[in-house]
Amino acid sequence: MASDMIQIASSGAKAMRAALDITAQNIANAGTDGYIRRSVNLAEMSSVDSRSSYGDVSQYGVRMAGINRNVDSFQQSEVRRTNADASRADTLVTGLSNISDAVDNSGVFDAITSFQSAITKLTSAPTNSSLRANMLEAARTMAQSFNVAHNSLGSAMAGQQETAAAGVADMNTLAQNLAQLNLRISSDTDPLNNRATLLDQRDAILQQMSGYGDIATTINANNTVDVKLGGTAGRDLVKADGTSGTVGSTLASDGTISYTVDGAALTLSGGSLAGNQQVLASAATANASLDGIANALMSAVNTVQTNGADLNGNAGTIMFSGATFGAGAMALALTSGSQIATAPSGSAAGSQISTNLTALQSALSTGNIAGQMNDLLYGMASAVSSNTITRDALDSIHNNAKTTLANQSGVDLDTEAANLVKYQQAFQASGKVIQVASTLFNQLLSL
Repeated sequence: MASDMIQIASSGAKAMRAALDITAQNIANAGTDGYIRRSVNLAEMSSVDSRSSYGDVSQYGVRMAGINRNVDSFQQSEVRRTNADASRADTLVTGLSNISDAVDNSGVFDAITSFQSAITKLTSAPTNSSLRANMLEAARTMAQSFNVAHNSLGSAMAGQQETAAAGVADMNTLAQNLAQLNLRISSDTDPLNNRATLLDQRDAILQQMSGYGDIATTINANNTVDVKLGGTAGRDLVKADGTSGTVGSTLASDGTISYTVDGAALTLSGGSLAGNQQVLASAATANASLDGIANALMSAVNTVQTNGADLNGNAGTIMFSGATFGAGAMALALTSGSQIATAPSGSAAGSQISTNLTALQSALSTGNIAGQMNDLLYGMASAVSSNTITRDALDSIHNNAKTTLANQSGVDLDTEAANLVKYQQAFQASGKVIQVASTLFNQLLSL
């Protein structure tokens, strides 16, 4: 009996030592990102003694059956799903804000209204050299403002393209790392000690991947994982056999971006890569609108200008060059205020008639140039505002999901402190049993 007590108590001491080690590991990693709280899975060691009567059981103590990771796989998938949504929304709002600021800060709208105001002033005194110089300078400022808007918008798009390219590279690195980890998991020869660490690494990579794109995961019986990029109907990116696909990107002539996996077209609805794609599509639309406004403005002004006569009685010439090449090509073609065609065609030099300026005002009003520019700016600002509301809602949902997961799988120091006391007492009690058993055995020998 004494030997049985020693064996039982020894197994208990070993099990409690393991439990103390796990508790210490939890405490040490309380602040480690991605660490899942662990607990010891204990199982009774016993067997039916064939020499005893039916129902008798010989007791052998306790054994450590494994290490549990205290995590809900469904809640983990919710965190990944909401992370993809939140990352897309965050990227979209940031990108749209950059695009809106690029156009708004160029001062194009103010430059257009200043140009129209200069036309109105010159109408009252068409031969006034100061007013002519003022209108010419307003035209120059307006052209430069369109240039700045075009260049700033191009810089914003280039930055977004670089961010998308970096995201693609990061996703490929993560896919390769996960594929290698699949091989380590499947070939692990000591799952009792290694499994929790390997699975923490697996889940951490999956969490990072969800920030770049919406992923669908399948956890296999041996704890390896298959990953599809683009949701359940997406493309295979990582396989349990240790292989991984390659994410690629292609830029179109208008600056928009598309993605592939191993050359096959990919549709993303979540993650920062999807956000980059949406930003670039919006930027391309804004760029086309800006070019359209610039071309319409130059066409209207040049048409009226060439139908009139300048201060010297000469036929009017175009005011702006680059009339069909958009905002980036817009440039002032006139070199002197005297070249502004204020009078109707055929008028003598120094004419006080300003009907051609009136026609210019009418052309700009009919084309609603300032209104188009205002609509473009308002539309971009509205897109930022509405997507900000959506982003805030998605961020809140994601934070709630993370909080729920952390409450379930995170380390609570108060709980671990209580476990330390519990396992320490059990360890000491097992030592006391060994001491008592040894005393009994010595007494039996002395009889």
